[in-house]
Amino acid sequence: MIQITEPEFEKLAGFIHRHYGIQLKKEKHTLLTGRLHKLLSDLGMGSFSEYYDYLMRDTTGKAVAVLIDKISTNHTFFMREPDHFEYFRETVLPFLKASVKSRDLRVWCAASSTGEEPYTLAMILRDYFGGFQPPWETAVLATDISQAALEVARQGIYSQERVAPLPRAWALKYFRKLDDQSVMVSDALKQEVIFRRFNLMEEVFPFRQKMHVIFCRNVMIYFDQKTKDRLVEKFYDLLEEGGYLFIGHSESLNRDATRFKYIRPAVYRKLP
Repeated sequence: MIQITEPEFEKLAGFIHRHYGIQLKKEKHTLLTGRLHKLLSDLGMGSFSEYYDYLMRDTTGKAVAVLIDKISTNHTFFMREPDHFEYFRETVLPFLKASVKSRDLRVWCAASSTGEEPYTLAMILRDYFGGFQPPWETAVLATDISQAALEVARQGIYSQERVAPLPRAWALKYFRKLDDQSVMVSDALKQEVIFRRFNLMEEVFPFRQKMHVIFCRNVMIYFDQKTKDRLVEKFYDLLEEGGYLFIGHSESLNRDATRFKYIRPAVYRKLP
Protein backbone atom coordinates (compact mmCIF):
# COMPACT_ATOMS: atom_id res chain seq x y z
CA MET A 1 0.00 0.00 0.00
CA ILE A 2 1.24 3.49 -0.87
CA GLN A 3 1.97 5.32 2.37
CA ILE A 4 1.40 9.03 2.87
CA THR A 5 4.21 11.07 4.43
CA GLU A 6 3.62 13.77 7.03
CA PRO A 7 4.26 16.65 4.57
CA GLU A 8 2.02 14.99 1.97
CA PHE A 9 -0.77 14.55 4.49
CA GLU A 10 -0.54 18.18 5.63
CA LYS A 11 -0.62 19.42 2.05
CA LEU A 12 -3.59 17.29 1.01
CA ALA A 13 -5.50 17.83 4.27
CA GLY A 14 -4.89 21.57 3.98
CA PHE A 15 -6.33 21.63 0.47
CA ILE A 16 -9.43 19.71 1.59
CA HIS A 17 -9.93 22.02 4.58
CA ARG A 18 -9.51 25.25 2.60
CA HIS A 19 -11.94 24.31 -0.14
CA TYR A 20 -14.43 21.97 1.54
CA GLY A 21 -14.25 22.73 5.25
CA ILE A 22 -13.52 19.12 6.25
CA GLN A 23 -10.90 18.93 8.97
CA LEU A 24 -8.69 15.86 8.76
CA LYS A 25 -6.70 15.59 11.96
CA LYS A 26 -3.33 13.85 12.11
CA GLU A 27 -4.87 10.62 13.34
CA LYS A 28 -6.71 10.36 10.00
CA HIS A 29 -3.51 9.27 8.17
CA THR A 30 -4.71 5.69 7.95
CA LEU A 31 -8.21 6.64 6.86
CA LEU A 32 -6.96 8.87 4.05
CA THR A 33 -4.46 6.26 2.89
CA GLY A 34 -7.07 3.50 2.93
CA ARG A 35 -9.66 5.49 0.98
CA LEU A 36 -7.27 6.78 -1.68
CA HIS A 37 -4.86 3.87 -2.13
CA LYS A 38 -6.85 2.10 -4.86
CA LEU A 39 -7.47 5.40 -6.66
CA LEU A 40 -3.74 6.15 -6.80
CA SER A 41 -3.07 2.61 -7.98
CA ASP A 42 -5.70 2.90 -10.73
CA LEU A 43 -4.15 6.20 -11.84
CA GLY A 44 -0.72 4.57 -11.98
CA MET A 45 0.74 6.84 -9.33
CA GLY A 46 3.45 5.95 -6.86
CA SER A 47 3.07 8.69 -4.26
CA PHE A 48 0.62 11.14 -2.75
CA SER A 49 2.82 14.00 -3.96
CA GLU A 50 2.21 12.86 -7.51
CA TYR A 51 -1.51 12.67 -6.78
CA TYR A 52 -1.56 16.17 -5.27
CA ASP A 53 0.16 17.58 -8.37
CA TYR A 54 -2.45 15.79 -10.49
CA LEU A 55 -5.24 17.49 -8.50
CA MET A 56 -3.63 20.90 -8.96
CA ARG A 57 -3.26 20.42 -12.73
CA ASP A 58 -6.82 19.26 -13.31
CA THR A 59 -9.00 22.04 -14.73
CA THR A 60 -12.16 20.00 -15.30
CA GLY A 61 -13.10 19.58 -11.64
CA LYS A 62 -13.49 15.83 -12.14
CA ALA A 63 -10.40 14.88 -10.12
CA VAL A 64 -11.53 16.88 -7.10
CA ALA A 65 -15.06 15.49 -7.40
CA VAL A 66 -13.65 11.95 -7.18
CA LEU A 67 -11.52 12.94 -4.18
CA ILE A 68 -14.57 14.32 -2.34
CA ASP A 69 -16.58 11.18 -3.12
CA LYS A 70 -13.77 9.10 -1.64
CA ILE A 71 -13.38 11.01 1.61
CA SER A 72 -17.04 11.89 2.24
CA THR A 73 -18.85 10.00 4.98
CA ASN A 74 -22.38 9.40 3.68
CA HIS A 75 -23.78 7.57 6.68
CA THR A 76 -27.52 8.15 6.91
CA PHE A 77 -30.80 6.29 7.14
CA PHE A 78 -34.55 6.89 7.09
CA MET A 79 -36.00 8.43 10.27
CA ARG A 80 -32.58 9.24 11.71
CA GLU A 81 -33.09 11.28 14.90
CA PRO A 82 -36.89 10.88 14.60
CA ASP A 83 -37.79 13.50 17.21
CA HIS A 84 -36.71 16.14 14.69
CA PHE A 85 -39.24 14.94 12.16
CA GLU A 86 -41.96 14.84 14.81
CA TYR A 87 -41.16 18.41 15.88
CA PHE A 88 -41.06 19.51 12.24
CA ARG A 89 -44.53 18.05 11.64
CA GLU A 90 -46.20 18.98 14.92
CA THR A 91 -44.71 22.42 15.62
CA VAL A 92 -42.85 23.89 12.65
CA LEU A 93 -45.39 23.15 9.93
CA PRO A 94 -48.39 24.59 11.82
CA PHE A 95 -46.37 27.78 12.37
CA LEU A 96 -45.44 27.99 8.68
CA LYS A 97 -49.00 27.25 7.57
CA ALA A 98 -50.23 30.19 9.60
CA SER A 99 -47.44 32.62 8.73
CA VAL A 100 -46.38 31.99 5.11
CA LYS A 101 -49.04 33.84 3.14
CA SER A 102 -47.49 33.09 -0.26
CA ARG A 103 -48.01 29.33 0.24
CA ASP A 104 -44.45 28.88 -1.03
CA LEU A 105 -42.45 26.91 1.55
CA ARG A 106 -38.69 26.83 1.15
CA VAL A 107 -37.07 23.89 2.93
CA TRP A 108 -33.39 23.16 2.37
CA CYS A 109 -31.72 19.86 3.24
CA ALA A 110 -28.12 21.08 3.10
CA ALA A 111 -26.43 17.68 3.44
CA SER A 112 -28.75 15.29 1.62
CA SER A 113 -26.28 12.40 1.26
CA THR A 114 -28.04 9.45 -0.42
CA GLY A 115 -31.50 10.97 -0.13
CA GLU A 116 -33.12 9.43 2.93
CA GLU A 117 -33.48 12.72 4.81
CA PRO A 118 -34.95 14.90 2.02
CA TYR A 119 -37.35 12.16 0.95
CA THR A 120 -38.54 11.86 4.56
CA LEU A 121 -39.13 15.62 4.69
CA ALA A 122 -40.99 15.46 1.37
CA MET A 123 -43.28 12.71 2.68
CA ILE A 124 -44.10 14.74 5.77
CA LEU A 125 -44.81 17.82 3.65
CA ARG A 126 -47.05 15.94 1.22
CA ASP A 127 -49.01 14.37 4.05
CA TYR A 128 -49.47 17.70 5.77
CA PHE A 129 -50.17 20.03 2.83
CA GLY A 130 -51.42 17.62 0.18
CA GLY A 131 -55.12 18.27 0.76
CA PHE A 132 -55.05 22.06 0.76
CA GLN A 133 -56.67 24.05 -2.04
CA PRO A 134 -55.20 26.10 -3.54
CA PRO A 135 -52.12 23.90 -3.22
CA TRP A 136 -48.92 24.78 -1.44
CA GLU A 137 -45.49 24.76 -3.09
CA THR A 138 -43.50 22.39 -0.86
CA ALA A 139 -40.58 21.05 -2.92
CA VAL A 140 -37.45 20.31 -0.87
CA LEU A 141 -34.08 21.58 -2.06
CA ALA A 142 -31.52 18.83 -1.33
CA THR A 143 -27.82 19.50 -1.79
CA ASP A 144 -24.62 17.61 -1.12
CA ILE A 145 -20.96 17.86 -1.99
CA SER A 146 -20.72 14.23 -3.14
CA GLN A 147 -21.82 13.57 -6.70
CA ALA A 148 -21.83 9.82 -6.06
CA ALA A 149 -24.23 10.23 -3.12
CA LEU A 150 -26.48 12.48 -5.19
CA GLU A 151 -26.68 9.88 -7.96
CA VAL A 152 -27.93 7.32 -5.45
CA ALA A 153 -30.43 9.85 -4.14
CA ARG A 154 -31.76 10.70 -7.59
CA GLN A 155 -32.26 7.03 -8.42
CA GLY A 156 -34.18 6.58 -5.19
CA ILE A 157 -33.60 2.83 -4.97
CA TYR A 158 -33.27 1.39 -1.47
CA SER A 159 -33.24 -2.03 0.10
CA GLN A 160 -36.33 -3.29 1.89
CA GLU A 161 -34.26 -3.24 5.06
CA ARG A 162 -33.48 0.48 4.72
CA VAL A 163 -37.12 1.52 4.37
CA ALA A 164 -38.24 -0.73 7.24
CA PRO A 165 -38.14 2.12 9.83
CA LEU A 166 -40.72 4.10 7.85
CA PRO A 167 -44.43 3.98 8.72
CA ARG A 168 -46.18 1.22 6.80
CA ALA A 169 -48.51 3.76 5.16
CA TRP A 170 -45.55 5.68 3.73
CA ALA A 171 -43.93 2.52 2.39
CA LEU A 172 -47.12 1.69 0.51
CA LYS A 173 -47.87 5.23 -0.66
CA TYR A 174 -44.46 6.57 -1.65
CA PHE A 175 -42.50 3.50 -2.81
CA ARG A 176 -42.99 0.79 -5.40
CA LYS A 177 -41.51 -2.66 -5.17
CA LEU A 178 -38.75 -3.54 -7.62
CA ASP A 179 -38.02 -7.05 -6.38
CA ASP A 180 -37.85 -9.00 -3.13
CA GLN A 181 -34.87 -6.99 -1.93
CA SER A 182 -35.46 -3.41 -3.10
CA VAL A 183 -37.97 -0.62 -3.63
CA MET A 184 -37.95 2.66 -5.55
CA VAL A 185 -39.24 6.08 -4.54
CA SER A 186 -42.41 6.93 -6.46
CA ASP A 187 -42.17 9.37 -9.35
CA ALA A 188 -44.60 11.70 -7.57
CA LEU A 189 -42.33 11.94 -4.53
CA LYS A 190 -39.19 12.36 -6.65
CA GLN A 191 -40.78 15.44 -8.16
CA GLU A 192 -40.97 16.93 -4.67
CA VAL A 193 -37.17 16.88 -4.15
CA ILE A 194 -34.68 18.95 -6.16
CA PHE A 195 -31.17 17.50 -5.93
CA ARG A 196 -28.17 19.74 -6.60
CA ARG A 197 -24.43 19.51 -5.95
CA PHE A 198 -23.34 22.32 -3.65
CA ASN A 199 -20.29 23.11 -1.54
CA LEU A 200 -21.19 24.68 1.81
CA MET A 201 -17.86 26.50 1.74
CA GLU A 202 -18.92 28.72 -1.17
CA GLU A 203 -18.37 32.36 -0.26
CA VAL A 204 -21.78 33.39 -1.57
CA PHE A 205 -24.90 31.21 -1.38
CA PRO A 206 -26.69 31.64 -4.74
CA PHE A 207 -30.26 31.62 -3.45
CA ARG A 208 -32.64 34.31 -4.64
CA GLN A 209 -35.09 33.81 -1.77
CA LYS A 210 -34.64 33.06 1.90
CA MET A 211 -35.44 29.68 3.44
CA HIS A 212 -38.04 28.88 6.07
CA VAL A 213 -36.29 25.74 7.34
CA ILE A 214 -32.74 24.43 7.01
CA PHE A 215 -31.70 20.90 7.92
CA CYS A 216 -27.92 20.55 8.19
CA ARG A 217 -27.43 17.52 10.38
CA ASN A 218 -24.26 15.59 11.22
CA VAL A 219 -22.04 17.61 8.90
CA MET A 220 -20.48 20.27 11.08
CA ILE A 221 -18.82 17.60 13.23
CA TYR A 222 -16.24 17.47 10.42
CA PHE A 223 -15.53 21.23 10.59
CA ASP A 224 -13.32 23.21 12.94
CA GLN A 225 -14.95 25.89 15.12
CA LYS A 226 -14.10 28.82 12.86
CA THR A 227 -15.52 27.08 9.79
CA LYS A 228 -18.63 26.05 11.68
CA ASP A 229 -19.25 29.54 13.07
CA ARG A 230 -18.93 31.08 9.61
CA LEU A 231 -21.36 28.57 8.11
CA VAL A 232 -23.90 29.07 10.90
CA GLU A 233 -23.88 32.82 10.30
CA LYS A 234 -24.59 32.22 6.62
CA PHE A 235 -27.51 30.00 7.58
CA TYR A 236 -28.83 32.74 9.85
CA ASP A 237 -28.70 35.34 7.08
CA LEU A 238 -30.38 32.94 4.66
CA LEU A 239 -33.35 32.18 6.91
CA GLU A 240 -36.61 34.10 7.01
CA GLU A 241 -37.50 35.69 10.35
CA GLY A 242 -38.87 32.95 12.57
CA GLY A 243 -37.16 30.25 10.50
CA TYR A 244 -35.70 27.06 11.95
CA LEU A 245 -32.27 25.41 11.79
CA PHE A 246 -31.96 21.69 12.59
CA ILE A 247 -28.49 20.27 13.30
CA GLY A 248 -27.35 16.84 14.47
CA HIS A 249 -27.75 15.77 18.08
CA SER A 250 -24.00 15.27 18.30
CA GLU A 251 -23.51 18.91 17.28
CA SER A 252 -24.10 22.21 19.06
CA LEU A 253 -23.84 25.93 18.42
CA ASN A 254 -21.82 28.38 20.48
CA ARG A 255 -24.72 30.15 22.17
CA ASP A 256 -22.49 33.07 23.20
CA ALA A 257 -21.47 33.70 19.59
CA THR A 258 -24.47 32.80 17.45
CA ARG A 259 -27.51 34.96 16.81
CA PHE A 260 -29.72 31.86 16.76
CA LYS A 261 -32.01 31.20 19.69
CA TYR A 262 -31.86 27.74 21.24
CA ILE A 263 -35.27 26.03 21.13
CA ARG A 264 -34.58 22.41 22.08
CA PRO A 265 -31.73 19.91 21.55
CA ALA A 266 -30.30 20.44 18.05
CA VAL A 267 -33.07 22.89 17.05
CA TYR A 268 -32.46 26.64 16.73
CA ARG A 269 -34.53 29.55 15.49
CA LYS A 270 -34.01 32.99 13.96
CA LEU A 271 -35.88 35.34 16.28
CA PRO A 272 -35.60 39.12 16.95
